[in-house]
Order: sequence, then structure tokens, then C-alpha cells
Amino acid sequence: MAAEVSAARISRVAEGRCVRAGHGFTLIEILVAVAIVAILASIAIPSYESAIRKGRRASAQEFLLQVAQRQQQYLSDRRAYAPDLAGLGLGIPAEVARHYQLEMQISRGPPAAFVITARPRGTSPQMADGPISIDQSGRRTPADRW
Repeated sequence: MAAEVSAARISRVAEGRCVRAGHGFTLIEILVAVAIVAILASIAIPSYESAIRKGRRASAQEFLLQVAQRQQQYLSDRRAYAPDLAGLGLGIPAEVARHYQLEMQISRGPPAAFVITARPRGTSPQMADGPISIDQSGRRTPADRW
């Protein structure tokens, strides 16, 4: 009987078919799968991080626009710009505060003016983005970040 099994096995190998005793994966198959996952991850992770950074920037931009709008309302009511966020009745949202530091520069004038800048914190992934600003005329800088 052993001679029959061995003869059948030799005939299968001679025909070019590979015969395996177990039903597992070979090392080559596992390495190919790992390589494919690594390639996909190398493409997906930077795209994901970029999308997260853009989302955080959008939150900061939204807040800057809200502050600029409140400053214009404050100017209409009091004929001057508010010196700080507390005067506008605003607090910095947690998402913005975690990644950005806000600065307001007020010029009493004439003409009165302001510039509100959101600067990325030193430890934030937003450092690659750089600061974003808006002034009393609605000019947004840098233009490519808005």
C-alpha cells in the first residue's frame, strides 16, 4: 500500500502539481499579504492625517469667522472693537484650543482695525499648517489655507 501512495505522489509531482500535507498558508503567501497591507497603509495613513488636519483647520476658520462677526457687531454697538474674547461673550471651543493659540491685535485707529490670528500650538500636528488670520475687512491670510 505504501508503494501505491508513493507512486501516486510521484506521478502528481511529475505532472507539475504541488501537493501539500497541511491546509495552512505558506510563508510566501503571508509575506505577500503583509506587503499588500503595508502598501495600502503607506497610502491611507498620510491621507487620513491630512483629512484630520483640514478638519481641525476648518474648525479654527469657523471660529475666526465667528469672532470677526462678533467684532463687527461690537463695533456697531460701542464704536470700538472688543479687546478680548470675553468682551465678545465668546470662549474658545475645546477642539480649537487644543490645537491653536488665538491672538487678537486691536488698533483703536482711526480707523479702528483688528487682526485675529490662530497659531498652531508647538506640540500640535497643525504645525505643518501654519497660522491663519482674518482682519476687519474680511481679508483672510494665507489665501491658500482658506
